[in-house]
Amino acid sequence: MLKMKQRHILLLAAMAATATLSAESQKFAEDYHSTREDFRDSLMHNTRIIYMGSHDTDAPTTAAGVINGPDSTAMNLLLRYYYDQFHHTQSPDAPYFMFLSRDDRLAMGIGGCVRMRGYYDWGGAVSTSAFAPITIPVPANPENMRKIGATPAGTTLYFKVIGSQRIVGSYGLYIECNFNGYDGVGFKLKKAYATFDDWTVGYAPSTYSDPAALPPTVDAQGPSNKIAPVNVLLRWMPRVHRNWVFAVSAEMPSTTERIDNVTTGKVSNWLPDGAAFVQYEWGRTSHVRLAAIARSLNYRDLIAAKNHTLCGYGLLLSTVMHPMPAMTFYGTLNYGRGNEGVGTDLLFGRYDLLNDPDRPGRMFMPRSYGFCVGLQYDITPRVFASVSFSKSALLAGRFKQPDEYNYGLSGAVNLFWNPRPRFQAAIEYDWGRRKNFSGDARNAQRVGALVQFSF
Repeated sequence: MLKMKQRHILLLAAMAATATLSAESQKFAEDYHSTREDFRDSLMHNTRIIYMGSHDTDAPTTAAGVINGPDSTAMNLLLRYYYDQFHHTQSPDAPYFMFLSRDDRLAMGIGGCVRMRGYYDWGGAVSTSAFAPITIPVPANPENMRKIGATPAGTTLYFKVIGSQRIVGSYGLYIECNFNGYDGVGFKLKKAYATFDDWTVGYAPSTYSDPAALPPTVDAQGPSNKIAPVNVLLRWMPRVHRNWVFAVSAEMPSTTERIDNVTTGKVSNWLPDGAAFVQYEWGRTSHVRLAAIARSLNYRDLIAAKNHTLCGYGLLLSTVMHPMPAMTFYGTLNYGRGNEGVGTDLLFGRYDLLNDPDRPGRMFMPRSYGFCVGLQYDITPRVFASVSFSKSALLAGRFKQPDEYNYGLSGAVNLFWNPRPRFQAAIEYDWGRRKNFSGDARNAQRVGALVQFSF
């Protein structure tokens, strides 16, 4: 236990030391752009703006009213596609075509991407197309030591409207669907929400998440401690200062109890999750964020015929920053009790509530923690490489069933290439390790590739 606390203290100290460099990073970020920001700007200049009706502008237009390279008004609208608080490296790019109203008060974009991922596992294949350490079989399955696969999962279509109105102020509407359902090809709603100034309502990324702080990966699963849930929510997110952003939200719960229906039973959720974060940011893409979540976990003691409610919680410290123009640092650290259902590898195991072996009919909330560190280097504006390492662990205390997941490690090394602004190819090496409470452990390895076309 002492060693574990020491590791936590050292990890927190490392992230705090990195954050202390933010003063220098802030001065740099306010004066210059990172290479990643320059590449995003090139994508925006690649957008074709179509004005609906006549429009007075000095920008070069075609007979159809198409502008090659957006003017300042259109650029400001496009910035809102990218520089939001929940944009991930795997999120769709701004659309190639954007329709702009005659008075510059409304923009509409329809876009998406076609993704194809291929992979090859050896040394013990995982059971899913996503590379998650918890899915590594222990002991090894001799019938599944190697595996080759390919999937179009992640192919996306989206529709976005951004505008301003005298009464409601700035607003936005967003719908995103992808082919990530049944067998990786079923069409599935991924996001659907509306924003009105500081308010967000709908099916949107949780306030208890920081997708921008997750390093880029070819594999869709990403780090083993990835926390990026999407919930139906109502969020208030005001900017109280040029560098400070706060958020608080009520979110629909989704819990994963280990109910046995013999001594314990399911009870309907009747309270929303409460989530909040405070963030200090500088430049357009650098920040440090502390997020928290409180959850109501319910179950029924079938022996005593009584319902119980426990309060779970989670803490998430995250950051993304640019120590130098061509470098991006990513970091996340999470800890909690009864919050395994909001993300990480533990989502696969239904660990929010576990049956107490010493008190039949009663359940308890296990503790868990995880971390991820990643570094990205832009070799050129269109070629970058990244490396990341992550861990997700279950501290189940008296539970500790020998064949249950104790912790998982994962690492990734990749290379991304954008020969054209909207075409991307990448290759990645993934390594994972699962260890059970019994001490048994196994490793798995994967080579994956990605080809992506955006429009």
